[in-house]
Amino acid sequence: MGRFHQTTLDDSNEGGIDISPLMDCVFILLIFFIVTTTFVEETGIEVDKPQAASSVKLEKTSILIALTEKGEVVYGGREIGFGGVRPLVKRMLQKEEIPVIIQADTAAQSGLLVRVIDEAKLAGAVKVSVATRKTQK
Repeated sequence: MGRFHQTTLDDSNEGGIDISPLMDCVFILLIFFIVTTTFVEETGIEVDKPQAASSVKLEKTSILIALTEKGEVVYGGREIGFGGVRPLVKRMLQKEEIPVIIQADTAAQSGLLVRVIDEAKLAGAVKVSVATRKTQK
C-alpha cells in the first residue's frame, strides 16, 4: 500500500486551472470574426429574374436594387421609388467604388428598367448590371 497516498479533506493545497488565457483567446477570436464578417444585403423582395445564357457571377459587395412587375423600386425591403435611386447610389459610392445590380422582374416594363439604370449612372455608378438566372441546359 505504499503507492497509494493518504488524501486529506483539506482542499487548501489543491491546484486549479487558470482559464483567463483561454478567455482572452476566445474574446480575441470573437472580435476577429466580428470584424472580418461581410454582410450580404438583399433587396427584401423576391423577383422573377429573366434567363440569360451569358450570365456571370458578380462580386458579393454590390448595391442591389429591385424593380417589381408593378413598377416599384425596392432597396433593403422598403420602396424607395425612382427618386430614391440616385441619392442611395451616390451615398453608397462615397465609401467605395462598388457595382450596382438591378434585379428586374421578367414582367417589369423595359422603360422603367432603363430609368433605374439612368438614375444609377447619373449618381456616378460605373458598373451597372441587370441580374438574370442562368439558363438550364
